[in-house]
Amino acid sequence: MMTFAGSLRKIFAHSVLGLIACVSMASTDALAMRVSPMVSELTTAGAGSTARVEVGNVGSVALPFETLITRLDTDANGDLIEVPADENFLVFPPQGVVPVGGRQVVRVQWVGEPKIDVSRAYYLWVRQLPVNVDPSQSQSGGSVSVTVLYTMKALVVVAPPGAEPKVQLVSAKPVMAAPPAPKIDPKLAQSAPAAPPPSEPALEITVVNSGKRYALMSGATWNIAGTDTAGKPFTMQLSGQQVADSVGVGYLAPAGGRRTFTVPTGVALDKSKPVTVRFTK
Repeated sequence: MMTFAGSLRKIFAHSVLGLIACVSMASTDALAMRVSPMVSELTTAGAGSTARVEVGNVGSVALPFETLITRLDTDANGDLIEVPADENFLVFPPQGVVPVGGRQVVRVQWVGEPKIDVSRAYYLWVRQLPVNVDPSQSQSGGSVSVTVLYTMKALVVVAPPGAEPKVQLVSAKPVMAAPPAPKIDPKLAQSAPAAPPPSEPALEITVVNSGKRYALMSGATWNIAGTDTAGKPFTMQLSGQQVADSVGVGYLAPAGGRRTFTVPTGVALDKSKPVTVRFTK
């Protein structure tokens, strides 16, 4: 039988949620940004309804950027999808230019429904713009000053007072699975796609959250026990960081949110023997 032990309460992962770097062409200049904090939780009213997210420029030239908001939803397969949701927030400034070594505070204020039943999750996108900010560059030609464009996504959650997650294990099945292929900008993809990586022993773990608050599964330690195909006992403990490296932050929506995570085990497990998974702080 599958077991679940320990509740996940107010889980905040400090790992970076998303960094997408699209390299367009080679150059001597490399632009870079930092966004902090990567996770913010808001209330629907009062002082807690505003977050302040800092955009820092650690590159060698000025950093032009823009922001946008998307809401995290799930499709029929339980996969996370993003839909535009700028109307739910007041973001100021929506655009800006951060000087070298400088910082820009972006104010994110909830202006959506004053009362919500369950927590809602959004991404604040901070996208570097391909704008020439060097007046010495010729408009008609010359070298390209912006070559690495960064997009960082910070999680912004709006939660009602007193809401808590309630995570339960649904199933844990030994499988053979291929590691996920890296996401590549279609504009940069080669004409011949690389061969998919070979499948490896893994465990397919399905969880559901019946609480009113979201959960981040990377905020817990995963304790796995079973039997390998040679009949020997198998145990594995994954720290929050190891979970994040394997499946990301593991955002689990409230009110019935259900997701399946695949984690490599390195050893093939006996499908006829019980597997236990416990989540602890």
